[in-house]
Amino acid sequence: MTDPSPIRVLLADDHNVVRTGLSQLLGANDDIIVVAVAGDGAEAHRLTLEHRPDLVLMDLSMPDVDGIESTRRILADEPGTKVLVLTSFSDQQRVLDAVAAGAIGYLLKDSEPEDLVRGVRAAARGEAPIDPRVTRAL
Repeated sequence: MTDPSPIRVLLADDHNVVRTGLSQLLGANDDIIVVAVAGDGAEAHRLTLEHRPDLVLMDLSMPDVDGIESTRRILADEPGTKVLVLTSFSDQQRVLDAVAAGAIGYLLKDSEPEDLVRGVRAAARGEAPIDPRVTRAL
């Protein structure tokens, strides 16, 4: 039996230190490969079309095109791509907007690293990882 293909991930966050840390965290796993990083929503959309990742790990608060609009654009052009939100915001309206845009899950940036990795794997399988604190906000 052959090993399954690694999960191809695109990271979208406007903070370089966050992108670097996430890239190192996810890249340390044999079953996950970071194929591209984006600093804003427009770049995330463009790089998704170019690299065709399995999953986009999407921040919501970014300049120019935010994560919610970027999610809409990505899923309009690449409906097979999964978008997993990773943000510091857990207010009800943002969660509802992200889900309405098509995000498969919603995690918070202060999650434990292993919870984030589990969430990426779950979203790639088609599950809907939601941080319990987000569930309480709903």
